[in-house]
Amino acid sequence: MYPTPSVLIDCAAACDYRCSKAGLHKRCLKYCNICCGKCQCVPPGTAGNREVCACYNEMKNSRGGHKCP
Repeated sequence: MYPTPSVLIDCAAACDYRCSKAGLHKRCLKYCNICCGKCQCVPPGTAGNREVCACYNEMKNSRGGHKCP
């Protein structure tokens, strides 16, 4: 389990930016918000940079791919 940050982030705003260029915007927002809620972290930028948030990076879908956009 990862330590809980002392400050909660605004997942809606962070995910809105993260998914702003996604082709499947609603799907991106859904999974980003799920991941952010669990990890309290969203990587910077609109893609990549997952290594910044270990929890976000390590969450996998049922096929073994990245769950978080």
